[in-house]
Amino acid sequence: MTSFDTSERLMWAGRATAYAGSFARLCGHPVPRLLDAAEVRPGLRILDVGTGPGTVAAAACARGARVTAVDAEPTMVQLAMRAAPEADVRVAALPELPFSDGEFDAVVANFVLNHVGRPGLALAELRRVVRPNGWVALTIWAAPPAPGQALLGRAIQAAGAVRPVHPPAGLAPEDDFPRGESGLTGLMHAAGLCEAVCETLRWDHRADAEEWWSGPAAGVAFGGQIVQSQTPGIRAEIKRHFDLFSAKFADESGVLTLPHAALLARARR
Repeated sequence: MTSFDTSERLMWAGRATAYAGSFARLCGHPVPRLLDAAEVRPGLRILDVGTGPGTVAAAACARGARVTAVDAEPTMVQLAMRAAPEADVRVAALPELPFSDGEFDAVVANFVLNHVGRPGLALAELRRVVRPNGWVALTIWAAPPAPGQALLGRAIQAAGAVRPVHPPAGLAPEDDFPRGESGLTGLMHAAGLCEAVCETLRWDHRADAEEWWSGPAAGVAFGGQIVQSQTPGIRAEIKRHFDLFSAKFADESGVLTLPHAALLARARR
């Protein structure tokens, strides 16, 4: 594992419930499109990598697929087992999956490449476990981030927060790639996948302001780690700026409408 991978494990440890109550619904938005891209249908053997609370696994089971799901975080696996009781859910992580070559008809990974230290190696592993001519379908966040996704970062910057030494600022230069359509398809081709195509998904996520703040307040994801590492005074300043910047996205009842953008790609082995 890289230092980025190690940091990710620590970042997500024990935070499944906080994630489920804050950002999980946002990340669930592309799931139907993701399963369509993988051509998930009854009877197919599907692997859901980085299942989180089991949103993708449950949706694939509802389509009649035979689903195996894995996540690196045990508390996520516990939630996924409840969300998708028909699935085989276990703890496992990229870049080494405990499956045979070509074991699955299709592999899906919803917002997973954002959380691995060597995305190219991770994609090669997804390719390994899918059968010849099977689909690998995935989503990642696009860059630059859409306004809704950038909200917390703006508040952190405006508050003068000091970035902690850990987690790492990003991937090693040789492992990173452009977070656009051509960058992602290029990475898939470099991993040995064929017929790679990618599109940008844009949508407005609606959430109560306190729901949206609850994730960072609980230390969820990179932004949450920055929030929690600050002094009480700086945390209060981040929250003040968060409330200030949120106002432009809020309706009369206080519900936020937050624009987001992600990449959806698929390729064949």
